[in-house]
Amino acid sequence: MSVGVKHSVMVVMVGSLWLAGCETTSLKTPEFLNWNGEKQANNTAGDTTGSVGGPKEGWPGIGDKGPPAQPVPPAMPSTPNDELSLGRMNFNQGNYGLAERYYRRAVEGTPREADAWLGLAASYDRLRRFDLADRAYNQLYGLVGRTPEILNNQGYSMMLRGDFAHARTILTEARAKDPHNPYIANNIALLEESVRTKKAVR
Repeated sequence: MSVGVKHSVMVVMVGSLWLAGCETTSLKTPEFLNWNGEKQANNTAGDTTGSVGGPKEGWPGIGDKGPPAQPVPPAMPSTPNDELSLGRMNFNQGNYGLAERYYRRAVEGTPREADAWLGLAASYDRLRRFDLADRAYNQLYGLVGRTPEILNNQGYSMMLRGDFAHARTILTEARAKDPHNPYIANNIALLEESVRTKKAVR
């Protein structure tokens, strides 16, 4: 990743995190990579199983049936030694302690990398280290300003703490900046449900 600050305002879904609560660890749209780190082509043939494909001619010793299907290797970061990629991968897998470690190394190496700070803040939220999360959010505001994505994440952080009044203030600001953002709308709906049931988000 570059040392420069990411100014993109595209919200990125992080696995099923958007379903339970809208929190992201990236300020830009990721390129979808295969396990070798190459860009995947859009699949328009409707094959969603990851299969090898149909029968092929000319495979030695196999006839016209083609090679046997091989298991699809697990997803790997585009650059396996990249701290930011490893942080994202572990966060997506729910390994928040490891994610925090890699994101922290990323911000130590590139302190103006906004994506690393965003991932670090989200990891601290999941570890319920809200004091450290607040420091990371403040660092982000200093780098890129009060963007809808960061406000959305901090609003979600306040819901995790059960601080619904503060969450409402922050999410209202986020919605004013991006009125049609579905993730902000989802968090506001989640906030209303939490207020109604008097239960903090988990």
